[in-house]
Amino acid sequence: MNKDILINMIFPEDFVWGTATSAYQTEGNNKNTDWWFWELNKKRGQKYPLEPSGIACDSYNRYKEDFDLAQKMHNNAIRISVEWARIEPECGKFDQNELDHYKKVLVAAKERGLKTYVTLHHFTNPLWFAKKGGWLNLKSSWYFARYAKKCAQELGILTDCFFTINEPQVYTLMCYTIGAWIPNKRNLFYSLLCQINMIKAHNSAYKVIKSIGNYPVGIVKHIVWYETFDQYPKFWDKLAVKFIYFLNTDFFINPILKNLDVIGLNYYLSNQIKNLKAIHPAGMVSNLNWWINPEGLKKILLYLRKYKVPIYITENGLADSEDKLRRVFLKSMLIACYECMQMGVQLEGYFYWSLIDNFEWHEGYWPKFGLVSVNRRTLERKPRKSFYYYSDICQNNSLEV
Repeated sequence: MNKDILINMIFPEDFVWGTATSAYQTEGNNKNTDWWFWELNKKRGQKYPLEPSGIACDSYNRYKEDFDLAQKMHNNAIRISVEWARIEPECGKFDQNELDHYKKVLVAAKERGLKTYVTLHHFTNPLWFAKKGGWLNLKSSWYFARYAKKCAQELGILTDCFFTINEPQVYTLMCYTIGAWIPNKRNLFYSLLCQINMIKAHNSAYKVIKSIGNYPVGIVKHIVWYETFDQYPKFWDKLAVKFIYFLNTDFFINPILKNLDVIGLNYYLSNQIKNLKAIHPAGMVSNLNWWINPEGLKKILLYLRKYKVPIYITENGLADSEDKLRRVFLKSMLIACYECMQMGVQLEGYFYWSLIDNFEWHEGYWPKFGLVSVNRRTLERKPRKSFYYYSDICQNNSLEV
């Protein structure tokens, strides 16, 4: 057999090829948010956040430049978020200038042939909302639904798909279980309450968006694949794997399933469980020491198939400052996607995270996820070699292996 023979994996004609960003991580100067407040009021001895977001990538002003790069990469879609704190700077008071700004952003994307996938909440909250208790407030779902309705009224005609909340359980974990993010609390009851309120918020937002127009509405779930370490694992490790994966999937998705047009999947890593501790085997890892495991993506996609809802991979990427692994990463992950589609998974699109290097939350700017590098001094954008590799895939709608 000739090992040089290439197999061409051809994706469906209407497959969505895109890249993703979020408002807070790229726009800059989001001063009316709880995150900005946290960055400016870091307590002595507190490790995180490592640095403030500041001007970020100045994408609030440079969004056309960013979309030009997506167009150059032959993307046919872009995933962005809008900033709640800009749109509703005071409780119940909406800023029409900011809504008009986001209209201009979405029009610019459309002019470049990019479908728009818009996330309404990507980790940050308006200060007024945080002062009311944030997602622990029993009225939080009502506040969010009011905001979602306004976004649908103003931006719906320019939006191809709304995602209500990005990674709700990551938010809950970091804020109320680990306590590493503002409001820096470690309380399992708060963690549960936050998740319940976010479930209610999604369901309420779905209904109010649908009352405005028949726009597709989904949620974005970050799911880690867990498996046992040993060939003959301990009973408690097998139990832990099943329980953690249940929390990651059915626990949150089942209560919102009837109000779900699409599922957005964010996949970055897998973990193995040994003696109730999360580890990973020696192998390919990102700069953040996350295990790169395409088989984990495959197993998650096959599991999500049971929900019978179209799936988009809304984030998939790695921190790789030297751009050494990104091409192999993209190839292996997209092979997993293709193989799952051949097995009946209704996967309709793939968004690489991220279009550009950006503010990676409490870690600051050192992790480099972008297909495009951003000079922190000049903010100059420069495509990496992997940019052109992904561009070829998007242009040809196929992958050679």
